[in-house]
Amino acid sequence: MRKVFVLLFIYAMVNPFTLSSQERAGGKVGHISLFNGRNLDGWYTYLQGQGRNHDPKGVFTVQQGMIRISGEEWGCIATVREYDNYRLSVKFRWGEKTWGSRVDKARDSGILLHSQGVDGAVSGAWMYSIECQVIEGGTGDFIVVGDGSDSFSVTCPVEAGKQNGSYVYNAGGNPVTILEGRVNWFGRDPGWKDAKGFRGAKDVEKPAGKWNTLECIVKGSEIKVFLNGTLVNHAIRVQPVSGKIQIQSEGAEIFIRSADLLIY
Repeated sequence: MRKVFVLLFIYAMVNPFTLSSQERAGGKVGHISLFNGRNLDGWYTYLQGQGRNHDPKGVFTVQQGMIRISGEEWGCIATVREYDNYRLSVKFRWGEKTWGSRVDKARDSGILLHSQGVDGAVSGAWMYSIECQVIEGGTGDFIVVGDGSDSFSVTCPVEAGKQNGSYVYNAGGNPVTILEGRVNWFGRDPGWKDAKGFRGAKDVEKPAGKWNTLECIVKGSEIKVFLNGTLVNHAIRVQPVSGKIQIQSEGAEIFIRSADLLIY
């Protein structure tokens, strides 16, 4: 037992932010609430032009047991720790406010998985990552928020043709790998418009103001995305396979009621 403790201690000193297989085996983790309902402990904020943990406009606040992200400035909250092999469940709903260049556009945010590198590397706001898009009509799309190299990639089975220049997930399709761009969720409306309140014919997401459950299941290099219980996208291989989790502020007010991890 003492030997195991020593090994865990050494690992923590080498990499104190990654949730390790030793920790899992030791029974130290299982279910983790990323949001405690009171404050943003376990997260830090990063805003374009403001940097880390400097939020003078209160873009990120906790109100009535929910995280409110105003969307007024571009940036994110990011977990202090890195994670791999988990089920992430986030309950969210859209607010009414939209801002700036997106005031009349589809409400937009995103959950950025496997986030690595320097804060603000992308647009001065986000780390390199694999994004599970959260946008009206397009929640569940994968977007590679990478550096253009194969260090950040997504491989999905897709339909034979593209939709407005992007691949579309199809469970029975041939796999393709992208280093940039997106793979749309299976039911994204071909007539999608970047307009506030957009609703597609096959939308699984509930109308603005209603609560949705978004789940990202990460096993090794695989990610499955479920929206309100429906599998909407599936990456059979991604790179990288671990990292921080970011939730974006991107022009639209969004509320987070819970954010939970089940570590495998």
